[in-house]
Amino acid sequence: MNTTESLHEQKQVFAVGDQDFEVKILKSKMPMVVDFTAEWCPPCHVLEPIYERLSTEYKGRLGFAKVDIDEHPNVQWQFRVQAAPTLIFFKDGKEIERIVGPHPGRLKSTIDRILANHGIG
Repeated sequence: MNTTESLHEQKQVFAVGDQDFEVKILKSKMPMVVDFTAEWCPPCHVLEPIYERLSTEYKGRLGFAKVDIDEHPNVQWQFRVQAAPTLIFFKDGKEIERIVGPHPGRLKSTIDRILANHGIG
């Protein structure tokens, strides 16, 4: 297997949008974190590789998704996302925490704190 294939297999982040957000995020049995992002957003590009790496680290405990706010404005407005990147954590169909801005250096510790505070394994 070459490096490209192994990187592709490791990537756990999936895209969601206006049409499937409720089914894939709000009705998910697993807690989810959603990155509200945009192609034009430099901090979003800084966050992306860290977010993808963490998606493999938390596989089976926390699902990782992303929404392009330009392509899916209904979800953006539904959750009152006013800046990119914004990460929203969902458990049992409800928002439990939110992080605004990239914060790449402390994203893992923030995720650990959120999981611990909400009893997520």
